[in-house]
Parts: sequence; structure tokens; C-alpha cells
Amino acid sequence: MIRSAKPSDVPAIHTMIRELAAYERAPQEAKATEEQLREALFGAHPAVFALIAEEAGGAGEPAVPVGFALWFRNFSTWTGTHGVYLEDLYVTPRARGGGHGKALLAELARICVERGYARFEWSVLDWNEPAIGFYTAIGAEPMDEWTVRRLSGEPLRALAAQAGGTAVTSDSLNEATSLSN
Repeated sequence: MIRSAKPSDVPAIHTMIRELAAYERAPQEAKATEEQLREALFGAHPAVFALIAEEAGGAGEPAVPVGFALWFRNFSTWTGTHGVYLEDLYVTPRARGGGHGKALLAELARICVERGYARFEWSVLDWNEPAIGFYTAIGAEPMDEWTVRRLSGEPLRALAAQAGGTAVTSDSLNEATSLSN
């Protein structure tokens, strides 16, 4: 079953993020705390959203989260519409092959279609052959001509220090975000 995440899912999401980081050979990069996730997902101005894949528990037991998809809206200036950017998709090893990953992707595709979003995009590590095969099988096309770029840490701070003019404050950004929602 696929459902929207609830605040009580934050510990499970946090655990699965750490498992995903270990699988992607970067456990030291998973620094988000449960508190940060709770604020991002369920705070006054949620910036990201999550779906949970769960399996039924045993007799009288509650359902158990076995996967998640964390996503946010993006925007295409070419189509003039929003889209979905899938930040993370993860299914626990014991639940893989049970259709949970495809069900999470199908629900995100449904959200796109229902809301009139033109694109559903994500990144995949070039060495992750099982994921690449899975994405190819559902019809996802590689964007080989595009290369992801990232600024973080000291290079991010150095470039920010070069900004002039009126500073964008978190209050003005929150106001702009609430106007666009």
C-alpha cells in the first residue's frame, strides 16, 4: 500500500535515508536529523513531501513501512508548468521485488498527471545498474546530455559572499513561497 507520510513516519524515513546513503557508498553524507525532516515535511511551510510504501503486519499487527519516496515540486520554464523532482526512492532490501518501488513511482506519476505537471524527473548513480534497468523498464529516458552540478560547503559560501544588492532573507523567501503555493 502507498500512502502519504505522517509525522509518526519520520523515524522510519530517517532510518531508510541512512540505509540509502550506505547503499550509495556515502553514509557520511547523510547528516539530516529527524527534527530537520519533521520540519521540512510537516512544518509551517513544507518544502518536500513523502510517500510511504508499507506491508501489512502479521495478525493484529500494524502495517510496516518498507520504502519511501521523498519529492518536491520543480518548475519548467520551457513547458510553463510545475513538475515533480524525486529526491530519494528507497525500498528496504527484504521488501525489494515486491512492487513497492514501482507503486511509489506510479503514485508520483498519478500526482503529476492529476495536477497537470509536465515532468517527473530524478537522478540515478551511473553505477547503479539495478535501478537503471528498473527505470528503463518503466519507460524513463536518460538525460545523457545534461550534467548535474552542485555547490556546497566552502565554494557555496565563497560564491554567496560575492552577492551584492538586496539580500534575500528567509522571511522574504518564505513570503514568496507562500504566495506561489
